[in-house]
Amino acid sequence: MPSTLASASVTPAAYVVGFCSSLLTWVLLTGSLAADEVLLGMLVSLVVMLAAGQRLALLSGLRLTPLAPLHLLRYLAYFFGQLARSNLDVARRVISPTLPIHPELVEVRTGLKSDLGRMLLANSITLTPGTLTVEAEGDRLLVHWIDSTSGGDLESATRAIAAGFEKHISGFLK
Repeated sequence: MPSTLASASVTPAAYVVGFCSSLLTWVLLTGSLAADEVLLGMLVSLVVMLAAGQRLALLSGLRLTPLAPLHLLRYLAYFFGQLARSNLDVARRVISPTLPIHPELVEVRTGLKSDLGRMLLANSITLTPGTLTVEAEGDRLLVHWIDSTSGGDLESATRAIAAGFEKHISGFLK
């Protein structure tokens, strides 16, 4: 996927999200809300933000809305449901005597605009057994699919592989 991060500017919101995420990670790892621990965590988080620099442009893909955490939880629930469903499907194919597979490379289109959104979609597809994102270029993903029987054309492949993930991801990412 061509990177647009070199030309993207880091917004103040990206620094705030990065700082808060780093500080939350610090607090969770130390397991303490003591003032000295929190102050040290704030210092470390500030150093991390300064060191990250332009890489924080990746966070500009976040939708900072009050409902974003709810959309994230809905995405996680959907992802784990798809993960369980596809694991059972692949297990069924493995133990079946005829091994009903129809592997094919299919192209999938995404409407997600941010690098972070497209990356999460590609990784969600890859982490789901039976599919593997081979290439990501612009708004298209090339996916190796274990069962392309529902159609290898762009629209049906997008609907079968990516549409559910994309619907949930678009609630908290651009």
